[in-house]
Amino acid sequence: MKYGEQAVEKAELERWKNNITDHDYVVTMEFPEFTCLCPRSGYPDFATIKVEYIPDEYVIELKSFKLYLNRYRSRHISHEDATNQIYDDLKKILKPKFIQVIGDFASRGNLKTTIRVSSRINESTPMENRRTGKNN
Repeated sequence: MKYGEQAVEKAELERWKNNITDHDYVVTMEFPEFTCLCPRSGYPDFATIKVEYIPDEYVIELKSFKLYLNRYRSRHISHEDATNQIYDDLKKILKPKFIQVIGDFASRGNLKTTIRVSSRINESTPMENRRTGKNN
């Protein structure tokens, strides 16, 4: 087994203390090389995973997040389950003030799927508010 495969196999999410607590800020991450396997056919599914959160006490350690996402490449899991699992795992470890995870899956069989999971599903996200000038 190659060293990269070993790192992915052992990957666990890590958090760091947030040193900036006197004001809110938004962390946005994009992982354009996400892959998992279709639970029915075993064919690969490709996606961009987008995460946006407002930290409270913790921030995610980025390398651990990258390796964690790479663990999905050999998992048979639906688009919905993968996106919700990523959301649940990040929310549990970070306990952020706000978090949203979007699984933007590539078209397969002429069907494109986008899954959005948010701690405030019926409200605008911080980035949407910024673009439109609304205050949260």
